[in-house]
Amino acid sequence: MDQIERKVTKIGNSIGITLPPELLKQVGLSQGDDVLVEVQDGKIILRKKEQLYLPDGVDAEFMEILNDVIKEHDKAFKGLVDR
Repeated sequence: MDQIERKVTKIGNSIGITLPPELLKQVGLSQGDDVLVEVQDGKIILRKKEQLYLPDGVDAEFMEILNDVIKEHDKAFKGLVDR
């Protein structure tokens, strides 16, 4: 399936585009999967969101806190790399 044409339509209270099952199967997506949406050069790009599996003893809340700390001190961490 090289190219498909779809119509932007109202879905409930939202606006969306439906995708045929063959296309979803081709990229490994199924109902309920999370996708990442970004715009590059005026084009919409959809990617399947990869699931992260945390090691035993590490929970999602810890990872969120760690991520916040990394973002907050990003400049300092990058400076350490150059030493």
